Amino acid sequence: MEVAANCSLRVKRPLLDPRFEGYKLSLEPLPSYQLELDAAVAEVKLRDDQYTLEHMHAFGMYNYLHCDPWYQDSVYYIDNLGRIMNLTVMLDTALGKPREVFRLPTDVTACDNRLCASIHFTSSTWVTLSDGTGRLYLIGTGERGNSASEKWEIVFNEELGNPFIIIHSISLLKAEEHSIATLLLRIEKEELAMKGSGFYVSLEWVTISKKYEDNKKYEMAKCNILRGKSVPHYAAIEPDGNGLMIVSYKSFTFVQAGQDLEESKDENMSEEIKEPLYYWQQTEDDLTVTIQLPEDCTKEDIQVQFLPDSVNIVLKGQRFLEGSLFSSIDHESSTWIIKENNSLEISLMKKNEGMTWPELVVGDKQGECIRDSAQCAAIAERLMHLTSDELNPNPDKDKPPCNAQELEECDIFFEENFSLCRFDGNTLKTTHVVNLGSNQYLFSVIVDPKEMPCFCLRHDVDALLWQPHSSKQDDMWEHIATFNALGYVQASKRDKKFFACAPDYSYAALCECLRRVFIYRQPAPMSTVLYNRKEGRQVGQVAKQQVASLETNDPILGFQATNERLFVLTTRNLFLIKVNTEN
Repeated sequence: MEVAANCSLRVKRPLLDPRFEGYKLSLEPLPSYQLELDAAVAEVKLRDDQYTLEHMHAFGMYNYLHCDPWYQDSVYYIDNLGRIMNLTVMLDTALGKPREVFRLPTDVTACDNRLCASIHFTSSTWVTLSDGTGRLYLIGTGERGNSASEKWEIVFNEELGNPFIIIHSISLLKAEEHSIATLLLRIEKEELAMKGSGFYVSLEWVTISKKYEDNKKYEMAKCNILRGKSVPHYAAIEPDGNGLMIVSYKSFTFVQAGQDLEESKDENMSEEIKEPLYYWQQTEDDLTVTIQLPEDCTKEDIQVQFLPDSVNIVLKGQRFLEGSLFSSIDHESSTWIIKENNSLEISLMKKNEGMTWPELVVGDKQGECIRDSAQCAAIAERLMHLTSDELNPNPDKDKPPCNAQELEECDIFFEENFSLCRFDGNTLKTTHVVNLGSNQYLFSVIVDPKEMPCFCLRHDVDALLWQPHSSKQDDMWEHIATFNALGYVQASKRDKKFFACAPDYSYAALCECLRRVFIYRQPAPMSTVLYNRKEGRQVGQVAKQQVASLETNDPILGFQATNERLFVLTTRNLFLIKVNTEN
């Protein structure tokens, strides 16, 4: 069995600025433009049965505005009439109305359990679309930047079960066939779940293909399913279709098919609801083990062997319990008896009186320890010195206790199993694992549409942008840009909803749920002479922060950044903020 390689992300030191002094608030006005929409955005609010944090991450915080990475300053949204609307900006002062490029063939508003419709720009001529009811569309668009050749036509249309959203897709051109690989996300109800939220996350890797020599239509060629317990922050298929990368708090594993998914679910559930094989309890002097016997079991069917450091129990010729005890016993004084309720009671006398055993047989998890109220009270009394009713009873101590309320959000360490995993598309095994630890995920951005999307992680106080390269096995993730101190700055924005950056890294931006947009520019040369008062040296570059306030009370539903502009979508309006005046 192959073991996944533990990797690390290699930071490029020349891209870091240890002398960065912070962002300077600039009051320079930002040109902004507002377009009123003909019909409201097709927002789908969470239902009462979508109450978990995973539902909020996947659907409640969904970005309803989509940027076409193949064509500069072209954005799309879907309105409540089922129309895909496009706005392509050529000149800010001559903005036209968003135009309809496609209309969903069916009315989806009648579906009670629908999700938000989702769209992904697979290539310069292909688009994948979900209507939110569980139907997947593959659409040939022609050259979208050329109005003469652009024509959206459905070439694949199939119901794939429960509703899903599309999170990534790629186009694969091979000698004998054309394929579209797409990644679908669902949150499914987990029946008979004994713990957790009762839901699991399903990632479906679907491949739709058509051979050039055949006259057949596009058909589903392959479907692989991954299952996990958290919504991935980032999931993308490699450009050659040979692998998949996922950034998530909880790991994902492949299940072969829907049938295997049910089987693995039944196995997991049976393990969770399985009764213990035996119960045991202890005092300072002895231990008592209770085993429920089969109905037809007699005294002759029971064999119990006591040794100073181990025990061996055989029932009806079958080994029931065998192994090394946690500590030594007085095997000559240990006994067993059959009780009236057809149970076997075994008494083991401790050699070391007063010692508390954490387990009966070393490594055995089939039994359950029963503690009475007196034992629990004694344990609590022994631990009393580690606790206090007061927050900080003695602040003059050399090492006062940590007060979690004094921690800032940016100081909080995240779950240890937060990781970046790479899966092989053929073996369906994990090949590379990067333990991200406390490197908080911030956002993703498409820098080059022919490559995988980049992802931005917090490293110390900075935000570092990483470009995956699936072809480089030894150096699969490249550090390509740094946003100085942005990791620390964004932590103070408690109402932030969307985060983005320009594909040329010239600025990063985030928006709150309502109205406000914050822009953080890369350091740029100053036109005037500026000195640092503390150090007395001349400052050559300054990083500017700007704030834009939108004239609306509607919540922000979508947010996209291009090299020159920010697009902000609300229920009834599309705002355009001119960030960079130079191309």
